[in-house]
Amino acid sequence: MRSFNQLTRRSFIVFLLLVGFASSQPAFQNPSTDFKLTDDMRMALDRISAASMREHLKFISSDELQGRNTPSPGLDRAAEYIAAEYKKAGLEAVGDDGYFQTANWVQLMRHPKTFSLSIQAGGQTVTAEPAQVSFAFPGALSLTNLPLVKVDFANTASHEALKASNIEGKAVITELPDLQRADRSRRRELFQAQNNFLSSLRLFKAAMVLSIDRNGGAGTGFLPGRLIDPDNRPGEGSTQNALSLVQFVGAGAAKFFDALPMGATSATLSINVQAPSEVPVKVRNVIGVLRGSDQALRETYVFVTAHYDHLGTNPNLPGPDKIYNGANDDGSGTVSVIEIAAALSKLKQRPKRSIVFMTVFGEEKGLLGSRYYGRHPLLPIEKTVADVNLEQVGRTDDSEGTQVGTCAMTGFDFSDVGETFKAAGDLVGIKVYKHPTNSDAYFGRSDNQALADQGVPAHTLSVAYEFPDYHKVSDHWDKVDYDNMAKVDRMVAVGILMIASSATAPKWNEANPKTARYVRAWRDHHAQ
Repeated sequence: MRSFNQLTRRSFIVFLLLVGFASSQPAFQNPSTDFKLTDDMRMALDRISAASMREHLKFISSDELQGRNTPSPGLDRAAEYIAAEYKKAGLEAVGDDGYFQTANWVQLMRHPKTFSLSIQAGGQTVTAEPAQVSFAFPGALSLTNLPLVKVDFANTASHEALKASNIEGKAVITELPDLQRADRSRRRELFQAQNNFLSSLRLFKAAMVLSIDRNGGAGTGFLPGRLIDPDNRPGEGSTQNALSLVQFVGAGAAKFFDALPMGATSATLSINVQAPSEVPVKVRNVIGVLRGSDQALRETYVFVTAHYDHLGTNPNLPGPDKIYNGANDDGSGTVSVIEIAAALSKLKQRPKRSIVFMTVFGEEKGLLGSRYYGRHPLLPIEKTVADVNLEQVGRTDDSEGTQVGTCAMTGFDFSDVGETFKAAGDLVGIKVYKHPTNSDAYFGRSDNQALADQGVPAHTLSVAYEFPDYHKVSDHWDKVDYDNMAKVDRMVAVGILMIASSATAPKWNEANPKTARYVRAWRDHHAQ
């Protein structure tokens, strides 16, 4: 961001106009200053039950649902279950199919029938089975007898010695780091290093890259692939210059790789992979509305969200457990949305604004469901005043220590929503706080990001950012602290009621430079 003295005269004038615009807006009145919990509200909050959420989560994260992959029959069963609970609570359906917002997408599938990959060196031939390969390129690939050049990715000094004359038209064989198995603190660094390395090979016009994975269980090349929204396809130019990357998994491939000399080799590679076909799939967000009581403000909306998908299954895992049940991530958020909806639906006097309860698909695939809603909102974005997303609110065994009676908010000081929920926490005995490192770093890593990109003050609440079973098959329902989760959910319900009961909507903190893009998006949606 440019400093003040770098602004041109014209930019300075625009800056003054924007400041004038901002100062003309009414200051936010924190709902906590005049909010009072009524007996009616207290009775509703008391309905949030640890025992009830335990039963919900035992089903949502059960083996029956097979890890709720996107898409999968297990995910569909979870969606039906959530919709049934919305109906039981008497929420209003606003979807294209009852409580469902349906996305008719396609999924890429490669077929192994004509696949082949072989490497020849010194009279020896190494071949890959379909279960041993993964692909990172969009179309077909057919190459014959390409010379192999071995490059040591781990030796960054050797990258500088690479030359186009040694690489062009050849296949590079290397050993890229496995980002999923790497220590989480190093993933960003490794990701950047890998990108820089592949960019260099692309500039040198390498024909393809073959990466060896000596520790992997199996490849994913012929499993169901990427989901695509037909209305939001990437442009042709975004993939036409992509460098074809193939991963070869297994001890045999590693043994062959280790025996090769560094640099140019006598080995050659041949590969044939068909382009993927598109298979129609249907995925769904689940949405219900608790309509507000004020004749004008009932047409404005406060969202409570969570993602109901997880990672599915992996038959190649060691041991008997192959299912990523995802109890805390994010079954805990899902059942919290269900429970809060059921509790607030019992209010005799509803708040002024309407409350929208939404669970979304595909967070684990890249925030797919929430981004789909952001592009296809069922309720006007300009009338949506806030989103509170719930992620990993069940486990208290955080890697930094036990987190009982606490709840962290991402982007805590990006808007005044943070102070509202801090006040809500004070009312029910939950410390709502800004984590010194994770609050801002995790802001874009969950489904709040999609609505924030539309200018809606949107944040995620989490009890544990990292816990021992994160993205492991051992994330089971019996490890959740249900009493603490119920208390956290009462805090969430109070914070939602504070916003929904206030005549003044939350606002972004324009003094924080990290909010500039969200402030611009808000203005775009509220331009007269």
